[in-house]
Amino acid sequence: MKPIVILHEGNDKSSLDNKLVKNLIEHLKLDEKDADKEFKKIKFYGMGVKSNFFNANFVVYRELIQRIADYEISNIFFILDADNCNKNQGGLIKTQEKLQAMIKSLGWEEISSFYITHDPQTEHKEGFIESLLLSTIPQDKKECIDKFLECFGFIAKDGDKSTYERIYKSIAHPLPPYNFDHPHFDELKQKLRSLFITDL
Repeated sequence: MKPIVILHEGNDKSSLDNKLVKNLIEHLKLDEKDADKEFKKIKFYGMGVKSNFFNANFVVYRELIQRIADYEISNIFFILDADNCNKNQGGLIKTQEKLQAMIKSLGWEEISSFYITHDPQTEHKEGFIESLLLSTIPQDKKECIDKFLECFGFIAKDGDKSTYERIYKSIAHPLPPYNFDHPHFDELKQKLRSLFITDL
């Protein structure tokens, strides 16, 4: 069976993006694990920083180009942060446009899909995976967290973005790893499900 490739920010083992997508795939029962506890149908690639997604010469792309030419890959799924609109690559629309242009330049339109993580509650669809997580907790709890961060002078992602994940897991939603039943995860769940439908 040809694997599905998932490209995400961070490294391919311990990044939040990697953990969240793996947990969601398990939650949805989309794939099984082998004896080494790796998914059977999916191969993850950490792309490092967001700008690597827009670099046609990035080492991961160079490897995949040959594997795609040899018909060794069925689908490619990109998952990356929208970031904030004031950045060069920021905001959902700008990120989407740049990613679509890169996918087209690589000739991968027919086998590619993507999800851009953001806080669905923001006006311009800004944010990152951590803000998506925080968007799934009740508003009154989120206001408490915002007040706490403001009180300690924490400034959005430019501080320590892992603080968001720690707050989510330790304080806001400590029991299950993530609240995958929240509607803010619906689009990502649908896109992951479609990877496996098209792989049949």
